[in-house]
Amino acid sequence: MSNQNLASRDAAVIWHPFTQHQIEPISIPIASGKGAHLFDTDGKKYIDAISSWWVNTHGHGHPYLAEKIYEQALQLEQVIFAGFTHEPAVQLSERLLAHLPANFERVFFSDNGSTAVEVAIKMALQFYHNQENTKRRKILAFQDAYHGDTFGAMSLGAPSSFNAPFQDMLFEVEFLPSPQDAKACIAAMSAADESYAAFIFEPLIQGAGGMKMYEASTLDTLIQIAREKGILCIADEIMTGFGRTGKWFAMDYLAQKPDIVCFSKGLTGGMMAMGLTLCSEQIFQSFLSDDRRKMMFHSHSFTANPLACAAANASLDLMEKEETWESIARVETRHREFAAKLADHSVLKNVRIHGTILAMEVETGEADGYLHSIRDDIYQYFLKEGILMRPLGNTIYILAPYCIEDEDLAYIYGKITAFAQGLI
Repeated sequence: MSNQNLASRDAAVIWHPFTQHQIEPISIPIASGKGAHLFDTDGKKYIDAISSWWVNTHGHGHPYLAEKIYEQALQLEQVIFAGFTHEPAVQLSERLLAHLPANFERVFFSDNGSTAVEVAIKMALQFYHNQENTKRRKILAFQDAYHGDTFGAMSLGAPSSFNAPFQDMLFEVEFLPSPQDAKACIAAMSAADESYAAFIFEPLIQGAGGMKMYEASTLDTLIQIAREKGILCIADEIMTGFGRTGKWFAMDYLAQKPDIVCFSKGLTGGMMAMGLTLCSEQIFQSFLSDDRRKMMFHSHSFTANPLACAAANASLDLMEKEETWESIARVETRHREFAAKLADHSVLKNVRIHGTILAMEVETGEADGYLHSIRDDIYQYFLKEGILMRPLGNTIYILAPYCIEDEDLAYIYGKITAFAQGLI
């Protein structure tokens, strides 16, 4: 099947996410993937520099992950998770908790990042509701926050093009100043009163907001203040979890730990859709009662799907191998070597790195932003050069599978430099 044929069939029947079909070219049909590479139906190779929306950690077509999913499919593919359980879910929960701070003791399963966030917010709000505390009904989040596209998750995102059509329908959230402005952000948190139930944050890196990075010390202070005020702290580690920041989780850089954490994306190595929300025993205990009205009223048809659990367990097997962490360290080292060459670059500004994530802005003389017009030029340039690079407006970033080879990284770095040179 050729690119043109399949793309035409797609264009006739499919509505793609985050796509303005009126002005964007038809979608590129992908036939296969191997390692850090994707191959279209005409055989052209693309380096997946963004892990296919940040989900793929170990590379495409990983035989070990595929084998474990296949084995599970022959054993048990699905079972209702209310009143029933299974070994892959129990094993995954036990293993994951062993890698987390001791205050995490319970695991709630859902389907994706947005639903993991929805669960977290419902946990926090009902935690107080079950104690008949009617005051704590509001949430704190960061300016430029993004936590997903379901209605609750949209409410937690700062007003932007992501949620503008629905702004009058979203629940009340107060947005703290950017954590990059530590003094102002801490002052705002210090002013929070007893009407707040929870504080949600993307730890150390705000992804869709522009790969904005901030200091762990700032977040430590914010969590400490929130805890003193009885505000539950929720870490959205959907992007940052499972090695992206150079450690297992971004919270590993913190002295103060959250009460609730959300996982998805790299959880299954990019093989299956799954979301997890983990919490403290204190939060879990607040839902225990002889009154069924105090239970957690949240479920998905595919909660704790055995195939997804098998994928996550297999991904943990790979994450626990020394060579995976050697690859993570190698990628960070290459990023830092490249960043050093961009010091005082006239077009590429604010070059920043955290673990395997490298980001920078293209200087345009205009305000930065997600809808910046240069986005399309950047995207199409890199596609033509065989690189899947999906910029956030004028923000270029690399967030590749850990298996990406030095040769591919060097090629990407060279094309970034060449694109910037073309703007001078």
